[in-house]
Amino acid sequence: MIKTRGFAVQDENAVFEPFAFERRDVGANDILIDVQFCGIWHSDIHQAKGEWGNSTYPMVPGHEIVGNVSQVGSAVTKFKVGDIAGIGCFVDSCRKCSACEADQEQFCKVHCAATYNGTEMDETTMTFGGYSKHYVVDEAYGLKIGADQNLAAVAPLLCAGITTYSPLKRFKVGPGTRAAVVGLGGLGHMGVKLAVAMGADVTVLSTSPSKEADAKALGAHHFAVTTDKANLKPLAGSFDFILDCVSADHEMDMYLKMLDVEGAMVLVGLPENPISAKAFSLAGNNRILAGSSIGGIKETQEMLDFCAEHGITSDVEMVTPDQIERAYDRTIRSDVRYRFVIDMKN
Repeated sequence: MIKTRGFAVQDENAVFEPFAFERRDVGANDILIDVQFCGIWHSDIHQAKGEWGNSTYPMVPGHEIVGNVSQVGSAVTKFKVGDIAGIGCFVDSCRKCSACEADQEQFCKVHCAATYNGTEMDETTMTFGGYSKHYVVDEAYGLKIGADQNLAAVAPLLCAGITTYSPLKRFKVGPGTRAAVVGLGGLGHMGVKLAVAMGADVTVLSTSPSKEADAKALGAHHFAVTTDKANLKPLAGSFDFILDCVSADHEMDMYLKMLDVEGAMVLVGLPENPISAKAFSLAGNNRILAGSSIGGIKETQEMLDFCAEHGITSDVEMVTPDQIERAYDRTIRSDVRYRFVIDMKN
């Protein structure tokens, strides 16, 4: 076993303390990653605080991991020592079910091994995340990252990037598409960058007039404040696609009415309470209301390659491990533009 250390919470009070634990030895198909950077995502906070009802302690969060490959197993061909590798939201799956065979391992019908607060494929051994010094992962679930990139700013792509890229690809957003992004936060700012790079005409829909300058700086072509009812009428039927990145409770019907014929609104934010929409808002214009999760390994690698080609990274603020709790508090207050990343190198 490999002795390592990280930062863990012991209960729902989410107080982080140094934590010594062990990773498995590097097997024939494994790589050992020396973690350099790990993003902080809102799901980390929910799970650290026990808000989703599935938390197991002690917990080392973190599933936006970028680091240096320091050891490879005897059968590894995808990576070599010195490469940069990433780990996203899961680290293994059964590899045999219909979902895995369709490159959608995140929906594995047997068991998808979460990067943290989950279990390995034996469904017994706990997984600990990227707020740590090392991670051992099968090469098939590692992601290749170019060493010439801003690695800290790449880390959030492992969750926020694929969460927004996947629905944009699924609904064929591209040249000629009129796309809107609801909410300009950790997910929304990635949605804007990706949709613009794909060639869409992009509008940011926000309740905050102060975010217009940021939206335009990120590449958005248009900006509308949705709290001003005078702005809503001209938007009726004006979009082919809406990416809803808001995790607070909000109205669906107002946005659905902005969709043109057979337009789609996709939810990637996770409001706490059940959502509701009027049937007429969906039946009118044959509108689609859908949800989207992360992508599989193949699609995540595709996203990383697309971002590298187009120079897309996340806008980040760096913190050190002793600042994690403060970063959590600021994330809850939406006091970050747009993602916190922990410097784990030291």
